[in-house]
Amino acid sequence: MDDDADARGALAEALREGGYSVETAADAFKGLGKVPDFAPDLVLTDLKMPGMDGLEFLRKLRSGGYDMPVVVTTAFADVETAVTALKEGAADYLTKPLDLTELSLVVGREMDRLRLHREAGLLRARLAERYSFSNVVGSSPAMQNVLKVLPQVAASKASVLITGEPGTGKELLATTIHQYSPRAKGPFLKLHCAALAEPLLDSELFGHESGALPGSPGRREGRLQQAAGGTLFLDEIFALPAALQVRLLRFLQEHAFERMGGEETLHVDVRVIAASNHNLREEVAQGRFREDLFYCLNVVNIDLPPLRARPSDILALAMHFLHKYASEDGKSLAGFSDEALEELASYEWPGNVRELENAVAHAVVLASGPRVTAAELPPGVETPAVRTAGIRIPGSKMEDIERHVILTTLEATRGSTTKAAEILGMSVRTIQYRLQQYHSAPKSELHAPAVIFKRPD
Repeated sequence: MDDDADARGALAEALREGGYSVETAADAFKGLGKVPDFAPDLVLTDLKMPGMDGLEFLRKLRSGGYDMPVVVTTAFADVETAVTALKEGAADYLTKPLDLTELSLVVGREMDRLRLHREAGLLRARLAERYSFSNVVGSSPAMQNVLKVLPQVAASKASVLITGEPGTGKELLATTIHQYSPRAKGPFLKLHCAALAEPLLDSELFGHESGALPGSPGRREGRLQQAAGGTLFLDEIFALPAALQVRLLRFLQEHAFERMGGEETLHVDVRVIAASNHNLREEVAQGRFREDLFYCLNVVNIDLPPLRARPSDILALAMHFLHKYASEDGKSLAGFSDEALEELASYEWPGNVRELENAVAHAVVLASGPRVTAAELPPGVETPAVRTAGIRIPGSKMEDIERHVILTTLEATRGSTTKAAEILGMSVRTIQYRLQQYHSAPKSELHAPAVIFKRPD
């Protein structure tokens, strides 16, 4: 934008030859009028123009909500005004007479920055979609309890302890909490506490000074420092050595720590989310985990139930993963065959959600028709055995089957040994004797899941 028609035309021609689409305006008022329709990626404007100068034009753009980069041009004598424009949000300035090579470099650089900014925005949007609450699938009461508290947990500053068996989705949940927290624009870093020996874990978590760690001569920032302003996820926290438990406890209480081999006290603002597939209360009782650290980490506890405890979620999760992987592979799949659904519903999923996800990903790769068939599921899932909760036929001992039948029947009769004896055709004394063998479990604990029978093909 320039009130000099010759200069304006020459610049437009040079930029068009560089592959850019160009629109020109003789003054700031006409330029403002063209911005909504043309939607430029970058604006090049002279500072000295009649009516409204370039500085006021820049202010109008910004007040109107336009954030595209603005490059201003000015005579050498007005460089001070150009500096003012930079303070008010201009991307750069060029002095007249313009050097076309310099112009090309500045415009190219700003367009590259804009492209990177947009790509970062797309990545953030994809992350938000991937870790949205909708991806924490579950209609079972256990999962609904988890989903109910997620928004409040994400919005808080409190430390979180996520517990559950391997494969239940602890890392996904931690990432989701971070993505919906006020720290979402900060880093989200992960550290597996069971994967490293103590010196390396110390360095990874707290960092080290030069020479403090053999084989690593330079200073290193630890994950706590790298995660400043964001979230640090400590997986398998039960494996944290005793000395590091003391240091982590101090950080949680004071937000302060020293690097290994250092004396400088560092202060950082980091939210800690920890996870464990071990029962930390039992670890505390056994003296393997500090009780005070447990309480600092366990401000909010979210326990993820195993998949076998929420069988109503299996098919919903399977469809979720089917759509995900079919979309990634460019396949159009309507769902699962009846036989495949039966296989999915009757399998115990010892690897929990992770195993289910991998099984569906496997099936999507092999799928050749509109629906995934049982034969396209992994061999471990496709099994002809009659299955109960914890019982396999064939494969289980008779005493295990008898125990399961007795306890299931007692559950159905609310602990009445008389009614159970009538149903099973056994004597009350036999059932009572069996219960003594089973350590006389209290009625409230006589729980056995419903039996699921699957006929062989």
